[in-house]
Amino acid sequence: MTDSIYDMVIIGGGPAGLTAGIYASRALMNVILFEKGAYGGQMLTTAHLENYPGFPDGIGGFELADLMHKQAETFELPIEYRSVDKIRKEGELFILDSGSEEIRTRSVVLATGATPNKMGVPGEERLTGRGVSYCATCDGALYRDRTVAVIGGGDSAVEEALFLTRFARRVHIVHRRDQLRAVPLTSKRALENEKITMEWNTVLTEVRGEDEVKELLLKDVKTGETRSIEAEGVFIYVGITPNTDLVSELAQLDSGGYVVTDQTMRSSVPGLYAAGDMRSGSIRQVTSAVGDGATASFYAYKYLEE
Repeated sequence: MTDSIYDMVIIGGGPAGLTAGIYASRALMNVILFEKGAYGGQMLTTAHLENYPGFPDGIGGFELADLMHKQAETFELPIEYRSVDKIRKEGELFILDSGSEEIRTRSVVLATGATPNKMGVPGEERLTGRGVSYCATCDGALYRDRTVAVIGGGDSAVEEALFLTRFARRVHIVHRRDQLRAVPLTSKRALENEKITMEWNTVLTEVRGEDEVKELLLKDVKTGETRSIEAEGVFIYVGITPNTDLVSELAQLDSGGYVVTDQTMRSSVPGLYAAGDMRSGSIRQVTSAVGDGATASFYAYKYLEE
């Protein structure tokens, strides 16, 4: 166990975590940010962001992540690349288990994000960010007058397919069943939309293309027959898993495993705040994550003052 006690530990180096770190370091708090991989979070999988304020021509996800990181460095935010396995509370302190070491802190801002479930089909990982996406709101405007496909038949998939019709010339909904699982009104809108083509009883088996998506290989689950369709983008909606295992025995989670917070981003545990995609009710956008991070850091500071 380290001898020092931090005012705040931020876990996660995406937009929520970096924003929380900027606010905390500007307030001269004894703070540190832990990131187990690369800073930037889901921004790194987004080729071009058109809806982040301040960039009228849009900005690349990697570029925006790098700018946020540089700004955090400007305020001398300490960033350490390590994972945190579990968090527990002893009295007024939080104990963070990180490998063989334990870290003590008076407050925690969780910004560990959520991970889109992958299908694991050939070409999916290689072409992620180059036609394979998990967020139509983020990337949809890149596909004006193009043909795209949405994989899935639940609420998120069908809602995003309808959103994509604002831009795309044709949207294929690829669904393994013969009817949608989305709520009736949303399903009705999709079925009546002239831009949407339903691919019933069908699964995606391969994403094809050299440097970007060009074609999708589909399989009929009833006949086993395979065929290909042309598409320049594919949006996959087969579920999202929040990265909340480290507080599963500490904080209140909703039915989906997301951390429940109030409007100050405080969890059910005083001193423990959650920000970004792993928070219940998040709309999973870079802009909302930044707002969450600022709010969490601000109220964690107030908590420590009081």
